[in-house]
Amino acid sequence: MLFSRRAPEDDTVVAMLASAIRRDISFGALCPDEKLKIDDLRKRYGGSNHSMRESLRMLVSEGMVEATSQRGFRVTSATEQDLADILFVRLEVEKLALSLAIEHGSVEWEAAVIAAHHQMKRCETVVQRDPDDASALEWDEACRAYTLTLVSACGSPRLIEMTGRFYNQSRRFRLARLREGRVDFDARGRRHTALVAALIDRDVPAALVLLEEDTRADLRG
Repeated sequence: MLFSRRAPEDDTVVAMLASAIRRDISFGALCPDEKLKIDDLRKRYGGSNHSMRESLRMLVSEGMVEATSQRGFRVTSATEQDLADILFVRLEVEKLALSLAIEHGSVEWEAAVIAAHHQMKRCETVVQRDPDDASALEWDEACRAYTLTLVSACGSPRLIEMTGRFYNQSRRFRLARLREGRVDFDARGRRHTALVAALIDRDVPAALVLLEEDTRADLRG
């Protein structure tokens, strides 16, 4: 055999390690520009040298981690310039995907959007009442599911994948705002309700305006 295949359990370990590191980057437990030493990460998260390197390579492909010289890794920067760049690209991708989703979306897609919106609102109620790491993570995952559901009918797997990737890159900015108490949940709720209504009405211009307003407010206020 020319190319060997990893065992399924290896893929599972890599995915679990990547998930744990991704979470800690998002919550600020691993700081921007922090060097990620394999031995230190193994002590903290477990896994072998190989599986840890594979998990870091996965996070490099997502833009959460950067490869450095001499086969090293570090957490990606989180400057105002980085945020501006993420925001610009994320909006370009999501606006295109949402336009296509509104054009092609079925009644089942509308129902899925309504359900994802409802779940997100439930999580917002919890995180406002008890803003610990568990509720924050559940809220953020519900926000991610809602975002991906909005574009799920666009017909382009690559646009959906890019939406998820740039959401992941922006989540630490959003979670920082949550930690600092700078999320206006009332205004956020009004924007989401209006956006869902625009989707159901198939009003593309209104939906795109609301999407941009919400994404900018979510990350910058």
